[in-house]
Amino acid sequence: MRARLLPLLFLTACKAAGTSPSGGDASPGRDAARGEAGAADAAPLGALDGAALYSSLCAVCHGADGTGYKADNAPSLVNRTFLESATDDQLRRSIMDGRPGTAMAAYGAARGGPLDDKAVDRIVTWIRGHGPAPKTIAPRAAGDAARGAPLYAANCERCHGTAKARGNAVHLANPRFLEVASDPFLGWAITHGRPGTPMDAWQGRLTDAQIDDVVAYVRALGKPPIAESLPAPTGNEPLVINPRGKAPTFKPRSTPCASNTPCTPDERFVSVDQVKRALDEKRRIIIIDARPPSDWMRVHIAGAVSIPYHDLKRLDEIPNDGTWVIAYCACPHHLSGDVVDALRKRGVKHAAILDEGIFEWQRRGYPIVAAPGVESPPPGLFPAGGAGGARATPTH
Repeated sequence: MRARLLPLLFLTACKAAGTSPSGGDASPGRDAARGEAGAADAAPLGALDGAALYSSLCAVCHGADGTGYKADNAPSLVNRTFLESATDDQLRRSIMDGRPGTAMAAYGAARGGPLDDKAVDRIVTWIRGHGPAPKTIAPRAAGDAARGAPLYAANCERCHGTAKARGNAVHLANPRFLEVASDPFLGWAITHGRPGTPMDAWQGRLTDAQIDDVVAYVRALGKPPIAESLPAPTGNEPLVINPRGKAPTFKPRSTPCASNTPCTPDERFVSVDQVKRALDEKRRIIIIDARPPSDWMRVHIAGAVSIPYHDLKRLDEIPNDGTWVIAYCACPHHLSGDVVDALRKRGVKHAAILDEGIFEWQRRGYPIVAAPGVESPPPGLFPAGGAGGARATPTH
């Protein structure tokens, strides 16, 4: 709970393409090395075993071995103190329900995701097989949130943020997180830390009573999650926005080469302002939401079509006639990077990533379609110029 404290707890899963875990842009060499996660469309997800599901949906952020920090500060899923305190049900619900308002989508079919219950269980089994079984942890004493507030502000807030602003670490105020994270789980994380990460053990630095107070304060940060959603995408939504419009004149920025690494700069990022201008000018364009459908059903850019990174069949319908295709996600570049890679392999040259993704689009108040009650921008977004790999000022 000090500066650069990254992972108190759990999931912010996303795929990697375009940014490093620290938020900088990855080199094309790294993109080439990250594995064909887009190949998830080559076989039905329901037919995959736990290892293949994890590899297709989780590995590029959480790492092939589950140790985390591959992209978007996604924490380790196999850290000893995490697995010994997380129940299978907690793992299962985290995957199924996701973290609304963050880059971690809901992957459960009941919420519009691609996985049925058995597929989610196979991922849980894979994760559980890479670390200890859960311990029986005694209930904690009731803490006092008022006493915990200054302790949290002094020791945790800089990294874990507040209810209204995120930091680099897991956003503890997320209501879905607080639904599944028990008080013993929270207390165990604070007490024993996350060995091998910047999350220290606070046992001996805070008393048991103080830890209970911090747990009570964290518990008070949440509020009931939004349950509403838009109708699921049908797969027949129109692809082209303004089909009779002129082509936009985008000026993409490049992925910088890593130091001492020969590469050809890859112009693959178009700023949110340029895309908004193209829409205002009624330019011909296709906008793809690369996130799982569960996220599209909560909020998406007006006119965007759902073509999730794990099911790319509709890419075959994309006209290869010079129409610009812009893909976005919430990571801000990871899932959309997979879609752009797949488009370019299909010969679509005018394919690019929406720089900084949908959260930056929402932060600027640009047009969206949102389910009833969904806040825009969502609470807990990284502050302007803040952490998490999302630059507040994209390149124009």
